[in-house]
Amino acid sequence: MAGSAGPVARTGHLWPLLVVGVGVAIGLIIAVVGEQTWRIGCLMSGTSLLVGAVIRGALPAREAGLLQVRSRPFDITVLTLGGIAIIALSIVVPPAR
Repeated sequence: MAGSAGPVARTGHLWPLLVVGVGVAIGLIIAVVGEQTWRIGCLMSGTSLLVGAVIRGALPAREAGLLQVRSRPFDITVLTLGGIAIIALSIVVPPAR
């Protein structure tokens, strides 16, 4: 087929989602594993979402891959608000006594 993209061409557009997904997953693992490390894990997850917002804003739509869900402004807004909310909560929540 002359006009279709093969599996190798399609997987090249997965890296933006993988960057965000791996960052959030590692943050969640760090948050769950240690009693004292939950704040660091949440900060990492929130930061990964903010990195996703930057990636989504910087890449053209055809290269954003699965990180593109809706329009560019919508995707950037949702990723940014989610990242800021997680980071803010991880800072504001008082430590356990």
